[in-house]
Amino acid sequence: MGLRIVVVDFGGQYTHLIARRVRELGVYSEIVEPESLREALEKGGVGGIILSGGPKAVLEAGAPTINLNYLSRLDIPILGICYGHQLMAKEFGGELARSSYREYGRMKVRVIHEDELFRGLPSSFWVWMSHWDTVIKPPEGWIATSISEKGIITSMSDGKRFYSTQFHPEVSHTEYGSKILENFLRKICKINPWWSPGDQVSRIIEEIRNTVGEDERVICAVSGGVDSVTTAVLVSKAVGERLYSIFIDTGLLRKNERENVENTLRNLGIKNLIVVDAAGRFLEKLKGVRDPEEKRKIIGEEFIRVFEEVSSKIENVRWLAQGTIYPDRVESGKASRHSALIKSHHNVGGLPEKMSLKILEPLRDFYKDEVRAIAKKLGIPREIWARHPFPGPGLAVRIIGEVNEEKLKICRDASAIIEEELMKSGVYDMVWQAFAVVGDDRWIGVMGDDRIEGYIVTIRIVESIDGMTADWHRIDYEIIDRISRRITNEVFKVTMVTYAVSSKPPSTIEPC
Repeated sequence: MGLRIVVVDFGGQYTHLIARRVRELGVYSEIVEPESLREALEKGGVGGIILSGGPKAVLEAGAPTINLNYLSRLDIPILGICYGHQLMAKEFGGELARSSYREYGRMKVRVIHEDELFRGLPSSFWVWMSHWDTVIKPPEGWIATSISEKGIITSMSDGKRFYSTQFHPEVSHTEYGSKILENFLRKICKINPWWSPGDQVSRIIEEIRNTVGEDERVICAVSGGVDSVTTAVLVSKAVGERLYSIFIDTGLLRKNERENVENTLRNLGIKNLIVVDAAGRFLEKLKGVRDPEEKRKIIGEEFIRVFEEVSSKIENVRWLAQGTIYPDRVESGKASRHSALIKSHHNVGGLPEKMSLKILEPLRDFYKDEVRAIAKKLGIPREIWARHPFPGPGLAVRIIGEVNEEKLKICRDASAIIEEELMKSGVYDMVWQAFAVVGDDRWIGVMGDDRIEGYIVTIRIVESIDGMTADWHRIDYEIIDRISRRITNEVFKVTMVTYAVSSKPPSTIEPC
């Protein structure tokens, strides 16, 4: 075991992305809340600390903080990012300017002092900003190491162990962001690569064995996606036939999903597979509901209710295993008390308060590409781990407004066409997600000699590494033309096809 990095979570949306980037560079990282930092340090083995961004302004009342004077007495390098950058300035006597608006987006910075953090970088490059307050004067003895085109301080250092950036090196929009983090790990913290997600399989299995009692049974929510299948295989290896894998047909699935999932799981040797047809009850619960957050919570609660009903027929079930991963927790505001809620996830935000089963989440600390590495290590077939992510609430989050059979069929059929065409053209494996979105807006069309009012289908195709940030895919016109013509010709009641060209942020990947 090598030295690890501790990321202090001030509630920023990108906190777990920082940890992910560190792991990508071969160093294990763990996330702690400010209140738990001292406890994490007392365990030993910490080679560096990174202070994350956060949704609050550092100068506002009640903003989270840590004892930086205590940290200054330790021989551990510290990197502050965004909120962490401002917090360093505030705690060590620098000057900050309160802003009445949030500075957000790409900005060019110029390096004015090349320290170890910027070693090997060009003199100017593009970065990603997302902040309220601004540092206008570094603490005494510190130096500004880069500035923006407007002269704003974008990084600083004490020249010893404290480094900070106003911008976010962890997001893909920042040029050389990975190099900056690598410099922090290698040149400042002196930590060489030593960790990979595939090496964690035996540890995860052992953790499950130690968590689940010897006579306790587990039921696992299996959808057929890489997260849930990997979870089922891990739990199966840990507890054997005490695992009951349950697939719920919510009626919100992709085309031919139920049949494909059943065949895949049985071929993987998953025992005690129970298939539940609950489509009717989910659609009944969603009738008349338009609010996205309410839809997610309804689906989450109903999902758990079905599990509770099934588990009541299995003796001595104590655990519900779920394929929850890092982004699910982050975007649900459940990863930190300082987080801001973006959306509920059915594995997190929709859980009933009085649930009779304990939750087992073996993948809770991993990102999607890390889960894929674990799946490959477990021998799970490529058609599972290479599939695009699919939201827990299913097609309900790709339908704007009320969910009904007509819109479900359009969304399902149009998405199938998109996937088919991307696979034919070799684009499918190049993108993170590709799907259709259906709302209530209509467009007049002419089909044959008839003038009809039909639905608008929006195509969403994005590129990403882990789902925390994403950019829209610049698709070839010939491919988008084929997809558009097929959808309007083959999908009943569709008269217009559009293409979504917003990145995340500011948009989310899924529409709801």
